[in-house]
Amino acid sequence: MKRQLRVRARSGVMAKRQQSGFTLLEMMIVLVILGFLIGMIAPNLLSRADEAKVTVSKAQLRDVVTALNLYKLDNNHYPSTAQGLNALIEKPSGLPEAKNWKRGGYLPKKPVDAWGNDYVYISPGSKGDFDLISLGSDGVEGGEGDAADLSAANL
Repeated sequence: MKRQLRVRARSGVMAKRQQSGFTLLEMMIVLVILGFLIGMIAPNLLSRADEAKVTVSKAQLRDVVTALNLYKLDNNHYPSTAQGLNALIEKPSGLPEAKNWKRGGYLPKKPVDAWGNDYVYISPGSKGDFDLISLGSDGVEGGEGDAADLSAANL
């Protein structure tokens, strides 16, 4: 019986030695595979983030256009270029006068695009009552891809 215990004890110790962990080579192979997968997936995720910012900016443009239209319904005119989009947040001074400005405003805060840039507002606009433009990711007029300008007139 003592002999059986010794054999079992030795086999238990040997089993522990065989299960000591991963070898350096196995770890290196796993890291190379993970690096390869990340290298393949990361560019796709980053381009999705840029696409999402364009989509968010377009949605915000629509919201600002809605607020501008409500402002016009109340006051019979759009804010001037000088009054700007701040006229949607607090009652503007100067002309044209906002006689029926809605208490509480038309937007909770001044809108900025998904890249943190102010929207360009011009009234009267070149194509209609006003121009409302996001200058894209670069914040400069013109550009391509996510740096392209987004106009409310093209929504």
